[in-house]
Amino acid sequence: MATFAKPENALKRAEELINVGQKQDALQVLHDLITSRRYRAWQKTHEKIMLKYIELCVDMRRGRFAKDGLIQYRIICQQVNINSLEEVIKHFMDLSTKRAELARSQAQALEEALDVDDLEADKRPEDLMLSYVSGEKGKERSDRELVTPWFKFLWETYRTVLEILRNNSKLMALYADTAHRAFQFCKQYKRTTEFRRLCEIIRNHLANLNKYRDQRDRPDLSSPESLHFYLDTRFEQLKVATELELWQEAFRSVEDIYGLTSMVKKMPKSSLMAVYYAKLTEIFWISSSHLYHAYAWFKLFQLQKSFNKNLSQKDLQLIASSVLLAALSAPPYDHMKTASHLKLEHEKERNIMMYNLIGFNIDVKPETGEVLSRSTLLMDLVSKGVMTYVTQEVKDLYHLLENEFLPLDLASKVQPLLTKISKLGGKLSSASSVPEVQLSQYIPALEKVATLRLLQQVSHVYQTMKVETLTKMVPFFDFSAVERILVDAVKHKFVAIKVDHLKGAIIFGDLGFESDHLQNHLGVLGTNLTKSRLMINPSPSRVSKLSDMLPSLAEIIDKEHKRLLARKTIIEKRKEDQERQLIEMEREEETKRLKQQKKAEEAEQMRLATEFQERKNQRILREIEEREREEAQALLNDVEKRIKKKGKKPIIEGEKVTKQTLMELALQEQVRERQEMEKKLQKLIKTMDHFERAKREEAAPLIEAAYERRLGEEKLHHERQQQLEVELSRGRHDGDVKEKYRLHRVMEHKMQFQERVMKCRRGEYDRMRSEREERLSQVLQARKEEREIKRKMLYWVRTEEERLKKLHEEEEARKREELERRKKEEAERRAKLDEIAEKQRQREQELEERERLRKEAILRGTPIDMPARPSEILGAGSIAPAAAPAPALAAAGSGSSGGKYVPRFRRSEPSGQAPPPPAESDRWGAGKKDDRGAPTSDKWRPSATSGSKTWSSSRFSR
Repeated sequence: MATFAKPENALKRAEELINVGQKQDALQVLHDLITSRRYRAWQKTHEKIMLKYIELCVDMRRGRFAKDGLIQYRIICQQVNINSLEEVIKHFMDLSTKRAELARSQAQALEEALDVDDLEADKRPEDLMLSYVSGEKGKERSDRELVTPWFKFLWETYRTVLEILRNNSKLMALYADTAHRAFQFCKQYKRTTEFRRLCEIIRNHLANLNKYRDQRDRPDLSSPESLHFYLDTRFEQLKVATELELWQEAFRSVEDIYGLTSMVKKMPKSSLMAVYYAKLTEIFWISSSHLYHAYAWFKLFQLQKSFNKNLSQKDLQLIASSVLLAALSAPPYDHMKTASHLKLEHEKERNIMMYNLIGFNIDVKPETGEVLSRSTLLMDLVSKGVMTYVTQEVKDLYHLLENEFLPLDLASKVQPLLTKISKLGGKLSSASSVPEVQLSQYIPALEKVATLRLLQQVSHVYQTMKVETLTKMVPFFDFSAVERILVDAVKHKFVAIKVDHLKGAIIFGDLGFESDHLQNHLGVLGTNLTKSRLMINPSPSRVSKLSDMLPSLAEIIDKEHKRLLARKTIIEKRKEDQERQLIEMEREEETKRLKQQKKAEEAEQMRLATEFQERKNQRILREIEEREREEAQALLNDVEKRIKKKGKKPIIEGEKVTKQTLMELALQEQVRERQEMEKKLQKLIKTMDHFERAKREEAAPLIEAAYERRLGEEKLHHERQQQLEVELSRGRHDGDVKEKYRLHRVMEHKMQFQERVMKCRRGEYDRMRSEREERLSQVLQARKEEREIKRKMLYWVRTEEERLKKLHEEEEARKREELERRKKEEAERRAKLDEIAEKQRQREQELEERERLRKEAILRGTPIDMPARPSEILGAGSIAPAAAPAPALAAAGSGSSGGKYVPRFRRSEPSGQAPPPPAESDRWGAGKKDDRGAPTSDKWRPSATSGSKTWSSSRFSR
């Protein structure tokens, strides 16, 4: 790999190699420069190098080199100048297209040149032999040799460009343009296989774009510009698919369009939607899905009527007639009535998918399976006012097929209408999505529907009919075609018919087994006789007309109420649709205004940037001119030294000389020198040719004589060698025979020695085998003992763990029982303490009451007896004495303890002081008094210093 100080040097080197015919080396030089990490900083020279590199790749049809170079160049200029990559890719595609067109024109010119009277005049014998052997024509061979390689290279070019631009948000326009050019290539040359591959490539690009969302330059599908490019590409794909009649690929394109819009939750433009529904009509008509075809026509009619303001009355009439005829062409029975559960589920999913594709509902997905039906469509056509636009013939046909009951005259009245309808149609003046409408395509389907209606109506009137009569009633088909239609109708339970070919009759009605009719024939006979009797002798009791009307009056009111509710719902829905359309129009106007404002701002910025760029370009041009003037002056001196002609100067002094002129002069000088050198070489070649020819003519007889002489010598040498080989072989054979006789005597000793050796080896083998078996048995026994020890150890460990676990559980149970016991004791202790506190409170209340009575007695000045409490009386076993007077009580209260026992002899002392009233003396100190004579009481209260509950004394103060 050659290294260059500057990229310009590599470009000059490549041009020099191209001039001498070494294009492969020049391509390798440029490829090494582009893939080198040394020149990753983008310069203007890189673009020139890439253009030259692309030209070499196209000339030599090196697609892989071109792809590698474009990938490397994308890395170089992705963040600096992405427009340079766009220019290089456009140049690449233009060159490939021009070369393919040139090869195609050359092949056509060659075919035209071969079109002469005498085909053998200008052909070589080799061409004639090749044509006879291969069996190919001249055009096929020329296409294979000239056109096919360039078409393959052009196809590879499109694939390469799409692969490079697939996740580049800055070159979305170029990606879409490349896809369009690839579609046109497939369309122009009828390349169906390449078109399928192209659709799959674009589909995979979008799938990968949604799968890998963390790419740096990933296009944003939510932006309007990116969405426009993707939708435009899908619609172009749909158009080309229908033109190439690849209907399966066209339907997949429709699914791609719906999936793309569902992904971004945005509706396409009305013009694109018109193309969408126009292509859907073609797809469904080709697939014989008449119902879906009619729905697509209905949506297209609504779209054209709403948004195509230039639509004439005649065009609108043709489109409306197509809608109604398409709806009438659908079979009047349900295909899935007799299907299995699996088929019904499949049909339900298919119906929902078609509903979404035709209705283009992005969010709504219906839950019912009966979303699309012929009856619903016809009702919608009547309610939406489509019938007001259709022609009179189509309207009459609709009434005959759907509203009239004419079993005998239906076909005769339908046939002239179909003849008139087949002549209607033509090109539309303003509906660009549907260039032409021909109503004659619906005639076969309408004839089949008319036949089905006739059979249905005839089955309601007749029970049997001759085959000839039915054939005369159906002028559209012969009886074999009618029979196929009958079979299809009976299969889907549209009519009940049986054809008796033996009798030449057709039987209508429910054709069950004969036993089904015989099992209740007596009941049927009785019912019919009762009806006959009532008809002959009607009942005299008649009910008034009002009573006849009353049962159906509620139904009529209910129906009318439902109709009014439905009408109200429809009106509200229309109002909502109008409001939504107004909001959409206002939003679009606001968007347009913002876009125009943004465009004005961008135009102003572009103008300023253009002026700045122009000033910059002028300055650069002045610098370039000055540099070229200096280089021209330097080249002028060099040219004056090299170019010398007599009587003529190469450069006139005072004349303005440019660098281009000097380069042309230098190039002319080089060409002249090269031509002179070629003339000398031609002369030298001719001289050497004559010399070599003369030399070979002189040497020819000498070479022949030397060859004959050498041939004789070789022959003698061969004979001598052969005789010598025979003698040597004979001698070797005799020696081998003697050696065999000599060794035959020791054969018996050899067998004895062999047997002795084998016996020793066999004994050694048996010994080693027994030792090995004994060693293996010892190893097995040791392993068995080890397993037994390990098993016992594991059993002991498991037993010990179970024992410890059981001890732990018992300890836990004991602790729980202890805790519960303590809680129970604590609860009992608290209950006792509460009971004691309640008793203490009662005592205090009694003491307070006694004190109150005493004070009242003192205030009144009357003595009062203070009876003892019943508990004290029972405890003392005697009746308490009368209370002492107030002074005595006061003295006793101040001098003695309330809880002290007073003996009987003390109570009757002559001091005149009555003893204090006896008080209950217990361990709680209920009768204690403080220093001031106030009674005290000990209460159980929680201590503030510790978490435990202790007893503390509280005093009563006055």
